Amino acid sequence: MNIATVDLNLLKVFEALHEESSASRAALRLGVTQSAVSAALRRLRELYGDQLFVRTGRGLAPTLRANQLKPVVSDALNKCRQSLAMIDPAAQHYEGRSVAVGLSDDFEMAYGRRLMEEIARRAPKLRLIFRQTHSQIVAHALLDRSIDLAITAGGFAERLLSRQVLGEGGYLCLVDQASLAEGQQTISLEEFVAREHILVSSGGFIGITDEGLAALGLSRRVCASTTHFAALPYLLKGSQAVATIPAHAAQSIAALTGLALLPCPLALPRYPIELGWRTSTQLDPVVLKVREAIVASFAHDGDPENGMPL
Repeated sequence: MNIATVDLNLLKVFEALHEESSASRAALRLGVTQSAVSAALRRLRELYGDQLFVRTGRGLAPTLRANQLKPVVSDALNKCRQSLAMIDPAAQHYEGRSVAVGLSDDFEMAYGRRLMEEIARRAPKLRLIFRQTHSQIVAHALLDRSIDLAITAGGFAERLLSRQVLGEGGYLCLVDQASLAEGQQTISLEEFVAREHILVSSGGFIGITDEGLAALGLSRRVCASTTHFAALPYLLKGSQAVATIPAHAAQSIAALTGLALLPCPLALPRYPIELGWRTSTQLDPVVLKVREAIVASFAHDGDPENGMPL
């Protein structure tokens, strides 16, 4: 196969199809007709000798070969975009670019809006893509290029990854205000243990609160578990339950929902909040802009005592 005979515009269609999972959405993204995208897909299938995308009830699903090709194709296109930016480094060449940031929904709730505002100021017209991840899977997500940057509590030990500490986190408790006595602003350890608990976990049955209680010879009763912090307002309202979660998420949820925010009566270890990225992206000016925006977002209004960035 000689690259001189290949229409490189097909690579833009491939990227759009992979990221949109739909020929119609890919066409809208590229500003062409759906028939043009379908024709390009036929040529891509001939070029790579593979179906690449198969129709399902939820759109177009990539084949194994398409998933193998995606990081190579996107890297090549991003290099082309970088080369255009080199013509005028001072210009703001952000339209059409996107950066995928991996984070759990607690960070998205606490810092997502602030990050959007920083990006609007530093890199206008750049699109942010927030994707759910956590420390146990973040390294794989970065290395397979499904995300460009990630904010988690660790998980960046792989040799090909770089990291930067953004701050340090702690924990606070959330309860329904109606479940507290009038004027109550704290919760005793005895009351804490007596209440039912809601656990936020990506899949486990034991949380850091259980470990802290076990060290004191105590235990709690978890009445429900959820994988997303955003569900907590609906689970806590009207109940006697308590949720012990990262302070930045607790503060954001309390500010929007009116749930009561209480100090945790249990001494729990603090944890590092880190930003990670593929070392190979160090020279991409767009990824660098987003990294700078993330650092600025976390530096704003830091409050170490409440588990916010240092």
